[in-house]
Parts: sequence; C-alpha cells; structure tokens
Amino acid sequence: MSILKVARMGHPVLRAKAGQIRQWTMMEEERFLETIEGGLTRLDSLLGSGATVIPGEEVFKLYDTFGFPLDLTMLIAEERGASVDVAGFETALNKQRQRSRDARATQQGGGPAVHVDRPGEWRELRPDTQQFVGYESDDVETELLAFRQESGRVEVLLRENPFYVESGGQVSDTGIVEGQGWDLPVDQVRKDPRGTVISGTFGQEFEPTSSRARVDALRRRNIERNHSATHLVHAALRRYLGTHVRQQGSLVDENHLRFDFSHHGPINQEMLQTIEREVNARIWDNVPVTTRRMAYPDALALGAMALFSEKYGDVVRVVFMGDSSIELCGGTHVRSTGQVGLFQFRAQGGVAAGVRRIEAVTGPEAYMMVEALQSQLDQAAKALKAQPEHLVRKLEQLVEERERLAARVAEMVKGGGAATPQGKTLAINGVTVTLADSAAENRDEIAAMADAFRSGKTRAALILFGTGERAAVHVALTDDLVKAGRKAGDLVSRIAAVGGGKGGGRPHFASGSLGDGSRLAAARDAAGSIVQTWLEGS
Repeated sequence: MSILKVARMGHPVLRAKAGQIRQWTMMEEERFLETIEGGLTRLDSLLGSGATVIPGEEVFKLYDTFGFPLDLTMLIAEERGASVDVAGFETALNKQRQRSRDARATQQGGGPAVHVDRPGEWRELRPDTQQFVGYESDDVETELLAFRQESGRVEVLLRENPFYVESGGQVSDTGIVEGQGWDLPVDQVRKDPRGTVISGTFGQEFEPTSSRARVDALRRRNIERNHSATHLVHAALRRYLGTHVRQQGSLVDENHLRFDFSHHGPINQEMLQTIEREVNARIWDNVPVTTRRMAYPDALALGAMALFSEKYGDVVRVVFMGDSSIELCGGTHVRSTGQVGLFQFRAQGGVAAGVRRIEAVTGPEAYMMVEALQSQLDQAAKALKAQPEHLVRKLEQLVEERERLAARVAEMVKGGGAATPQGKTLAINGVTVTLADSAAENRDEIAAMADAFRSGKTRAALILFGTGERAAVHVALTDDLVKAGRKAGDLVSRIAAVGGGKGGGRPHFASGSLGDGSRLAAARDAAGSIVQTWLEGS
C-alpha cells in the first residue's frame, strides 16, 4: 500500500503532509531514473567493448554508484550474451562492508579502529554513584571514585562530575582536575558503563586525593551560545519555511554550529536574511532559558520538538526559550537568550536528497566575522579611493566604464586597431577637417584614436567632441601642420572657450573641457568658422 493511499485513508499527519510527500516522492523518482540512466550507459559501454564477462568490481560499481541490483545486471548481461563475475562482486561488497565497520569504529572511538590490550586496571576507591553537576556548575570540589593509569595517561571517575560528554551534537568539555601535588589536564571525556570517564596526559605516578574539577568555562560558554542558537534557528526555520522542517543532525562546538534539517531546496538570500533577523530578535528579547523534567507524553503535548531518531525514556528534560522554542534536550545552554549575543549565518548547502545544512557563528565568533567583513570593506574602499558608504556607487561606475571600454575595444578590434573616428568632413583653406563625436573618456584611448587618424595623412585635422559624463573637446593635427607652426593646444582652447572652458596639450594633440556641458552643440556648430579663423592667423 502506497504512503499516499495511507494519507488518503485518513492518518492525520500523513494527510496534512500529502502534498510534500508527493513532491518528495516525485523528486526521488526523478533522481532514481537519472541514476538508472547513468548505469545503463555504463553497462552499454562495458558490453559494447566486446566483453563476455563483466568483472566483479564493475558489477559492484553499478550496484554501489548507480543502484543496479545484482539480478538486474545479470539479466541484462544474459540478454547481451555475457555473464557476470558474481564471486568478484561478493568480494567487493564484503570489502565495502568492512570499510564501513572500520569507519564506525573510528567515529565511536575518536581514532583509528586499532585493538590494543589495556594493561592498566581500574582501582576502586569509593562505592558511591557518580552525579552529573554540569548543569549547575563548571567548578566543583569532588572525590575520585576510581582511576586507572596506562601509557602516560590517567582516566578518572569523579563523584561529582561537571564535564559534559559528547551527546546530541554537543561536543565534550575540556578543562582540568587538580589534586594535592598534581593536576590532570582533561582532553577527553567518554561514556562508560561506570559513568562519565575523563582523562588526560599524566607523566608521573598517580596518587589519588580529594580534588577540584574545573571545566574550561570560556570554551563551555561559547559551546552553550551555539547550542542555544541551534534551538532558536530550528524554530525560525520552521516558522518561515514550514513545519516539514525537522532536525536531521547537528554539531555544536566552541567555534560554530552546524545544523542539518529536512527541506527540499536552497534558501534564497532574502529568506536567509529574514531568518537571521528572526533569530537575533529572539536573542535580544533576552528571555530566560529554563528546563523542566516531565513525562514524555506531557512534553509532546506542550509542543516540544522530539527527534524521531532518538530514543527517549519515560521522563525527559525539556528546554524552554520563552515561547520561541521548546525542545527535548540533554545539553547545556545559556541562562538567557541575550547571552548568545549575536547570530550570523556563515554558509548553507545540501547534504542529501531533501536535507539541507546551515552553518553559523555566535557571540565573539560572530563579532569577529563582522569585524573581518568591515575590514575587507574598508580595504576595498581604500583601493577604489571611495568612502565605504559610496562603495556601491563607485563599483557601479567602474562596471559602467568597463562596459564602455569593452564596447570601444570591440570597435577597435573590428577596425583592425584603434578606431579611426568617423564624422563630418570639411575642406577649409586646403586642410581637411573632420568633426566627430565619441563617448570615450579614457585619455589613452582617445590618444590612440588621434594617432590612428593622423597616420598616413597630410594637411588634416581632427576635432573630436566628447559626449560622455564630462563635455570635452580634443584636437589632433598632422605632422606637416605642426611643422608649419600650427599647435593643437591653440585650436582646442578657442573651441573650448565657446563653453567657457579651456584646454592644452602637445602641438600635435591637445584636449580641453567646455566647462558648460550644455554648450557642446554650440561649440560643434562654431568649430568650422573657428578653424577658418585659426588657419587665417586671426
């Protein structure tokens, strides 16, 4: 019976989520068909090469990468007159299973799956039961219940233990245990049938005494900021993306938080910013973070979020952050949301089909992230010779200028080099005068156009009017006119004067500004008569 049929039969949760289930099912079907298509292509390639036996490694690759069952591969191979190396497939499959077992052993043990005989025996000191006091304190006077020493390390079992052991995504604490004449730096905390065992490097003979256990408080505070922010972001994601969002995994350490959740696609930047604002608003509400132990059904009745992958006892610990978040959780948290300080998203991405991941920072790490971004902004503004608040406009201007230059370069390339300006040509006193317009504003580019105009010509003058943001005029003269005593700077000054401006430059090329840009057309109209007067020596 399909899950959609079950939904139609009336199960309230499935009926409410029927649309999402249908969407996810179709997405999975499309992915499966794409995978099968890739496997068929691979299989065609193998059989097309004339092979009569498909190697076991290839059969396993079809199974592991493309989802091809062994039976399907054997059926297709038989239809093509080939066989399958089943024994080789089984060997490859068993190797993969062993690699998976080794990987799990590595994750659970915090290191490679190496079997080592432990010569150190536990020494029992007291028959008391261990108590976890890390919710209330991170610095306690305590007694040792048991210890053992081996290979330069000591493991101890404390009666009052403030060290949190990794669970629910929150990493273990670190810190120090001090006794009479000794101290043990704690760098590992692990679960044991006896209780929580803490350990560290110890280079001398260990003599147990009454002790003081201190968690690294600064590190713990940063972990708590990230853990509490994880609850707040979970609630915000559900509010803005939908109640289909549920936690699929998390990691909370002193530097950042990572949160995996069910969702069908990327979150756009505008929505991500909205969620970030929501989380910060709840932080700044500075509501108390409280906990209560209650019966599991009562917690669910209150709306507490529970993870379907977790096994809960009859009595559970519920963490409340005002009305924003209610979750079952055994981790440590800030005393009020305001202690989180600041929340900033750092990244988002996909983990698996229908599962997204966000990464974020809080407190000091979030401040340092903002500070680094501000520094980069200041450096960019300095490089572009602009104030930070004007940086966007400066970048827009640079982009516009780049587009204009790209258009001019394309024009030059099309013309085989620097573009020769085209415009109106006048014959004045034996001199060919070209009047042209150009939107170019880069002086090197304009000079290149002037050189292209002068090349191979005699008794010719170019008057180029700039139509860009700043009204300008440029004059280029051929070498024979310069040798006859004519100067481009003299002519450009006369034309620029029409707009109340002035100019200057070298004898063969000069530029000027019109001053009043609205007089550009008048300067263009008067150019012919100005040239004639200039040539006549008046």
